[in-house]
Amino acid sequence: MCFGLMSYGQSLQDIQNLKVDELSDAQIEQLIRRAESSGMNEAQLQALARERGMPAAEISKLTQRIQMLKSGNVEGSKGRQDQGQTQRQVTGEGLEQTDVFDSLRQADPYYDLSPKQKKIFGFTLFHNKELNFNPNLNLPTPENYILGTGDQLLVDVFGASQQSLDLTVSPEGTVFIPNIGPINVGGASIQSVRSRLKNALQQIYSGLGGPNPNTFLQVRVGNIRSIQVTMAGELRIPGSYTMPSFANVFNALYQAGGPNENGSFRNIQVYRDNRLVGEVDIYAFLVEGKQEGNIILQDNDVVIVPPVRTRVELEGPVRRPGIFEIKPGESINDLLSFAGGFKSDAYRELLTVRRTTDKEMRIENVYKNDFKTFAVKDGDFFTVGAILERYENRAQVSGAVFRPGEFAIEEEMTLQSLLKMAGGLRGDAFSERVSLYRTNPDFTMEIITLNLNAILSGEAPDVKLQREDILNVPSIYDLKEEYHVQISGEVNRTGVYQFAESMTVGDLIAKAKGFKESASSSNIEIARRVKGNVSGDIAQIINISIDPNLKISDEEKNITLQPFDHVFVRESPGFQREKVVEVEGEVFYPGEYALEKRDERISDVLNRAGGLNQFAYPKGATLIRRTEFFNTKEEEVLTLEQLESLLENMERDEKVENAESEKELMKRLEERVALLSEERNKSRSGSEGVESFSEDRYQFLEGADSSVMEVATRDTELIGIELDKILELPGSKYDLILQEGDIISIPKELQTVRMRGEVLYPTTARYDEGRSFRNYISRAGGFSESARKSRSYVVYANGDVKRTNSFLFFSFFPKLEPGAEIIVPKKPEREPMSVQAWIGMASSLATLVILIDRVRN
Repeated sequence: MCFGLMSYGQSLQDIQNLKVDELSDAQIEQLIRRAESSGMNEAQLQALARERGMPAAEISKLTQRIQMLKSGNVEGSKGRQDQGQTQRQVTGEGLEQTDVFDSLRQADPYYDLSPKQKKIFGFTLFHNKELNFNPNLNLPTPENYILGTGDQLLVDVFGASQQSLDLTVSPEGTVFIPNIGPINVGGASIQSVRSRLKNALQQIYSGLGGPNPNTFLQVRVGNIRSIQVTMAGELRIPGSYTMPSFANVFNALYQAGGPNENGSFRNIQVYRDNRLVGEVDIYAFLVEGKQEGNIILQDNDVVIVPPVRTRVELEGPVRRPGIFEIKPGESINDLLSFAGGFKSDAYRELLTVRRTTDKEMRIENVYKNDFKTFAVKDGDFFTVGAILERYENRAQVSGAVFRPGEFAIEEEMTLQSLLKMAGGLRGDAFSERVSLYRTNPDFTMEIITLNLNAILSGEAPDVKLQREDILNVPSIYDLKEEYHVQISGEVNRTGVYQFAESMTVGDLIAKAKGFKESASSSNIEIARRVKGNVSGDIAQIINISIDPNLKISDEEKNITLQPFDHVFVRESPGFQREKVVEVEGEVFYPGEYALEKRDERISDVLNRAGGLNQFAYPKGATLIRRTEFFNTKEEEVLTLEQLESLLENMERDEKVENAESEKELMKRLEERVALLSEERNKSRSGSEGVESFSEDRYQFLEGADSSVMEVATRDTELIGIELDKILELPGSKYDLILQEGDIISIPKELQTVRMRGEVLYPTTARYDEGRSFRNYISRAGGFSESARKSRSYVVYANGDVKRTNSFLFFSFFPKLEPGAEIIVPKKPEREPMSVQAWIGMASSLATLVILIDRVRN
């Protein structure tokens, strides 16, 4: 099946003659579309091209062009447009895919031109969709406009006499004026026609003439005629065109699509009545904006575009590289003018040209002095080189100077002069040893080590600079570790701080925003690095005490910090943060209670809560305690919440303004809250992996049942307590010591029993003292087929758990109490034994039987 390639008229049948470089993106697109419409993919298209005898080099180019188009690149540089704006098409397989070609058309206004056509200077002029060469019919009629058959003349007489005439030029070239007769105007200009009409109308209006006229005449063209123009020669769309009589040569060229690849842009000819009446040079319009020869066309004019005679190509760092047409007598300077001149990085002293001779190719050098005289030949390929990426007089300075960078060096310039241009040495410069990096002629690097102090003082000779020298002046801080000190413990902002000479512990604590309330100022440790000690000591420990209010003391003055000291501020031994427990349920005063002492017990808190009321059920009392999975708020978070609450409660009614002291406090609170929030965010981002690390302790739960996992990782757990014995024997082993966050829960008297797990109908039943375990299971429909009866257990209201005991073939179920919950677990799933396992077991039994038989014999 054949597929035409746009104007080329080529098909897949003669694809072996295809020249990919001569195809436009639009032609490649049409080839792809027609191949896909026949069910061929890219690989099949390549196989067909290979089968038809297409050269391998052209197949490779075709593949690259197809990939470039489908990836959204035009000429390798145009990017894909917004995917949301592209259209969609349905392929032969029914799959919907993005129409990438629509975005390519938007990205490249010259999408339908081949790469070679885009390079021809002036070719895109008549293919620019934004450029319109249509004649403007709203302009005043030019004085040199030649009237012809069909033109409409509008004649206005005004002044002492008034008359309006609407005249049409007849095929004979005349207009008829009532009471006067026909007047010949065909082939005359507007200026001539105005004089003829004025002379004719003076027969009626005498005031039109004489030295003092009182009547005046105005002539204008109304509807203009159409003319027929023939466009011939090397045009994209030659033919005959009907255009307005105002049309010029450029209008006609635009209608005909402009010159084709072989057409001349410099010698476009206009013939009228078999005579050459004008020549147009499009380059004059493109380069200088001139339109010499762009005459107004007349009926039956012929515009001929002859073939190009001399065309050359110019590439390299010029403003407009491309293919240019050269007239006889024009030089390389004219060529450079068409190309917009050299770029800043162009080497202007020499051009190279590739040209053809009668037998082979030849390279010639064209020097700057010969640009005017060198004879340009058709097919020449000029190349402009780029300047070298090297500096002829550069030296560089880096490091501890005030103005590092690159500088121009002059003849006999020395190192001291270079330092002066760089602003001199900074105070931190290490001038005892500087390095001068020098590039040798063979491009090897040489390092010259200098004592800059000796050179500046005159003790050592100055160094003469060479091009590309690099002077590096190190800083004293580049040659040693960055000094710092660190503080930890009970201060408001722990961390690492900059070291300063004569810095004391009090200075560092002030930088750390002062002591926390929990801090002990009498037992502060300084851990100092040990250097040059081989005895095994790791650090030197120094103890110091300072004033709690950070007043300067003699002890503090005598001990100054050294680089890398680590200060530890301990917590005061007598400091205790409040610990809160909660009592809920059937007591007289439920709520939160702060622990009074470290060994406070359940009975102590219950006494403070007023004891049990008449509705309490002591046997169901439970102690709820936090586990290691409980998300305890950090001290910084608690402090932040407290400060935010304080700040919120500082706000007064709108009608009353805060006092000055309140405003200052609010300002401090806002700064403190912002600081804590920032530190909190940093700690969160830095501890993202901590949680996963802590979970490593519970890897033993991997693969466990989800219910087991849920129970094992709960943030709180129930601790069974015997409240009757606690109240009866306060302080005994039953009376537990309370911890932070404990909840003592005392329910009302419970009257139900719950059945859960592997029973047919999990439900809740009323408690009856006379009913047994099996009786309650029967109320839930009995055990299910997957129930593991021997592992059933009971969870009592106070959190205690009792399991079923088995002896021989008998099961002894736990006794039930109000509020209890029966749990029946599920049997574990067992995998059936494989055939290999059965064979192995049989083999083992057979071997055992043989052994027994031999022993008996």
